[in-house]
Amino acid sequence: MVERTATVRCVPAVPCWVGLTARDLAAAQGFYGPLLGWEFIPGPDRWGPYLRAVVDGVEVAGLSRLGTDWERPVAWTTYFGIESADRAADGVRERGGTLAVGPLSFDAGRVALAADPFGATFGIWEGEPADPRPGDAPWSAEPGAPAWIELRTADPFAAALFYGEVFRWDERDPARFEVRYEHERVVLRSEDHSVAALRAARDLAPHWEVFFSVPDADAAARHAAALGGRVLDGPADSPYGRVARLADAEGGRFSVLGPRI
Repeated sequence: MVERTATVRCVPAVPCWVGLTARDLAAAQGFYGPLLGWEFIPGPDRWGPYLRAVVDGVEVAGLSRLGTDWERPVAWTTYFGIESADRAADGVRERGGTLAVGPLSFDAGRVALAADPFGATFGIWEGEPADPRPGDAPWSAEPGAPAWIELRTADPFAAALFYGEVFRWDERDPARFEVRYEHERVVLRSEDHSVAALRAARDLAPHWEVFFSVPDADAAARHAAALGGRVLDGPADSPYGRVARLADAEGGRFSVLGPRI
């Protein structure tokens, strides 16, 4: 589980936070700090050791240690804002998903960890309601911040129906929120900014992948390899920028997104 100390400003139905669960927090610091320019500050230890990643004084991600009884791999989790975590949790169960943790309340809001019917893990975060403000941290094009997430799944249209019903996409203001199909992806847009996508990927286990902004995707891929990580795919140009899929030193998968060459 990922914590913050103050109530999180959550724009309903779109991503509001990302968190890494790692086996070795010191190793995670040694990898992501140099790669993404992160500094780290301690956070609440209600569920065990926890760190907040900071870029230019702004919190951009959380890092927590996997519990010894947690049978899950090192992984990044994306949390979606919502008005009611309990209502969303009920929606997950009603539509064939599962609840792993929560909803639980703490200083930063009310949170649950879930999986969709196809196996992709995601989080639900009920925080302080907020209006969309493109460029708000942690979702921005600033280096080191998460800028984009993408669901890799066998059937993105079935997945879109699930998430759309859980997060009530069809009830949102169409002037400020839109779901469209482009570049072979179901794309989620908020305030005219693309913030997430769902795409077909039958050769991978379903998962939400976090894309972090970098000034140079090629340089970031080389740096990740030098730090003990792996380059899984790319770098290559995409409709949204130049992308490299990477794994950290413990196998946690993520991507970096930079300007196209």
